[in-house]
Amino acid sequence: MTTSVLEIIELSDGEFILQHADKEGEPLVRIHFSSETREFIADSAIDVAKAMLQAGIETAAEIADERGMAKSEILSVVDHTIH
Repeated sequence: MTTSVLEIIELSDGEFILQHADKEGEPLVRIHFSSETREFIADSAIDVAKAMLQAGIETAAEIADERGMAKSEILSVVDHTIH
């Protein structure tokens, strides 16, 4: 079984991306909150983004399980901020 480490990065423009920690290329997921949403969630944007991404990973794992796909990777998620 291989381990794939994913990282959540907050970019300087406030956008969050999910990417493989050890690979270059296009992010797997991008999250952009509108100004109105940013105002509403205030300093909790990273927590909301993490919850959204965790829900997505869990749902993808359930779909893979339903399709009988082997779970060949353990995903670890870390977060970073880039300014």
